[in-house]
Amino acid sequence: MIYCFDLDGTLCNTEEGDYENSTPIKDRVSLVNKLYDAGNIIYIETARGSVTGKNWLIQTQTQLDSWGLKHHKLRVGIKFAADVFVDDKGMSDGDFFKE
Repeated sequence: MIYCFDLDGTLCNTEEGDYENSTPIKDRVSLVNKLYDAGNIIYIETARGSVTGKNWLIQTQTQLDSWGLKHHKLRVGIKFAADVFVDDKGMSDGDFFKE
């Protein structure tokens, strides 16, 4: 199975864009690592830099490594910044648009 996780506010605590001082949510990192160890594909996506244009790739990869977060691929700065994502796999469009 393929899992895609958001980073800030999902797998780590980040205060107002202070990415350098983000802290991992350890029980969530542990669960992601268990999924990885079970043979699942793990993608991490973050909107870091999508508004400012700053490239956070190296700093974010270093951070994930220091937290021991296992993953196959990291995408930085190309995710849309949004509060709600509607997807045919993540949340049923029928459920979301239901009266």
